[in-house]
Amino acid sequence: MEARARFKYIPTSPVKMRLVIDLIRGKAVDDALNILHFTKKHAAKDAEKVLRSAIANFMNKEEAGRVEAHDLFVKEAFVDGGPVMKRVLPAPMGRAFRVKKRSNHVTIVVAKKKTKK
Repeated sequence: MEARARFKYIPTSPVKMRLVIDLIRGKAVDDALNILHFTKKHAAKDAEKVLRSAIANFMNKEEAGRVEAHDLFVKEAFVDGGPVMKRVLPAPMGRAFRVKKRSNHVTIVVAKKKTKK
């Protein structure tokens, strides 16, 4: 079983968010939370929020009751580009520069580890 969480329209460049998400892909949830909590990048705060939401979604889905966090791992984690706001910045000599304010959508899927019997 797996659970997913999405955080849409995050006002950060997708490239900056992918640097953080690449750190946790395929890791155990405990390790991923530690990595995100102690990463100095601003995008790590939003990624940690999404991961905690995915864990909570998994706990709510589970019929048997509470599942320990060390039994879960990050199955999928990806960043999609969101809408781009185009703005104009004044430039010298009457010109204007275009500024693209990018956004992104983060999706994280957590699943339970397979236990060998």
